[in-house]
This record gives sequence, structure tokens and C-alpha cells, in this order.
Amino acid sequence: MSEKKAVIFCSASYDIDPKYNQAAREVVRAACLRGYTIVSGGTVKGTMGVVSDAVIEFGGKHRGIIPKFMADVVYPHLDELIWTETMSERKEAMREGTCLAIALPGGIGTLDELMETFTLLKLNLYQGRIIIYNFEGFYNPLKALLDHYVNAKMLDGATMSKVFFPGTMQELEELL
Repeated sequence: MSEKKAVIFCSASYDIDPKYNQAAREVVRAACLRGYTIVSGGTVKGTMGVVSDAVIEFGGKHRGIIPKFMADVVYPHLDELIWTETMSERKEAMREGTCLAIALPGGIGTLDELMETFTLLKLNLYQGRIIIYNFEGFYNPLKALLDHYVNAKMLDGATMSKVFFPGTMQELEELL
């Protein structure tokens, strides 16, 4: 059986409400318990660092993907570290071999990673599913925008059927 890998997109900010980091820990716990190798941006910063710590805490495997210009913030205890030259290469390497992309509440970088993955899904160039953890309604505005796209026929329902917006850990766990 091949290794299950889930890429996690999340915040690199230290300034966010701690509830988002706690939610990230719970997601990592659930994924590790189900045998997923976690793929992330591989830094110590913000929620990325929380994800890295949680993978160790819950006995999972962790692949970090990081551009060389960010070497000073690399997480020191990754099971596998892959260096890239650019952020674009990083995003491609993060998705490689994954069957699942999970977007946690995050900033513009998370949104960039998510939307590129969504576009590749639409083009049948990403074969995994996308889970957008709508913790405490964080992604309600994005969900409304995507629903608007579907209603306006700018996005097809078949693509949207591969994207999930669980609002609770129980709903998210059912999708794992």
C-alpha cells in the first residue's frame, strides 16, 4: 500500500489568535492517527511550527518543503526536508504525491496555496481532495464567493464537489 500524504496549508504568523493553532493541532492529530504523512512548509513560524510540533507529538511522519532563502527558519526535526529555489517550486513540491490538501485558517500565503491547488484540481492536474477547514466560520466569505462562481457558471459543480468546508473537527475527521 502506498503512503498516504496530506499537505497542510496554514499561517506563518505568530500574531494570530491561539485558537487557530489549537485547531491546527487537532487536525494534525486526526491526520496522524489515520496514517497520513504530513507535508507542510517546513518552518518554525506561526502555525507551521505548531503543525511541526504536533506531528512529533502525535507520532506522525513529516515532510517539509522550504525554499533555500528561508533556511534560517527551517524546522529542525523534519523526517524529510526538500529544498526548493522558489515559492512556486515549493507549492508544486508540497502537493506532489498527496491525496489530500487541507487549508487551515491562514493569511494570503495560505490563500495562494489553496487557490493554486483548486485551479489544478479544476484542470485535472491535482487528483486529491481539498478540505478547507471552516473553523468558526473563517472561510465563510470564500465559500460564498465560490458559490457565487458556481451560480454564475464561472465554476462547475463537479469541481466544487471535490472541495469540502467542514466547520467542526467531527466533520473534518469524517472526511479523512
